Amino acid sequence: MYEVRLSREAHRFYQNADDALAGRLNRCFDQLARNPRDHPNARRLKGPLTGYWRYRVGDWRVVYRVDDDEMVVTVMLIAHRSEAYR
Repeated sequence: MYEVRLSREAHRFYQNADDALAGRLNRCFDQLARNPRDHPNARRLKGPLTGYWRYRVGDWRVVYRVDDDEMVVTVMLIAHRSEAYR
C-alpha cells in the first residue's frame, strides 16, 4: 500500500472542507493508498502538468504525484474543476 501525504495547501483545504466533502475525500485517499493509477476517476495529466495525476471527486479534483520507489502518493492540490488546471 502507498502512503498518502498532503501538501500544506491540500491539507488546509481538507481541514476547511464540509463533512460531506471530507468523507468523499477520505474515500479518495483510501483508493489512492490501495492503487493510485487503477480507477475510473484517475487520469494521467498532460501538458504543463505532465507527471501528475488527477482523481475526480464530483466537481472537485485531487491532483497528485506518485513515487513508486518510496510508495508515496503526494496530494499537491484539491480544487474545484474550474481552477484545478491553471
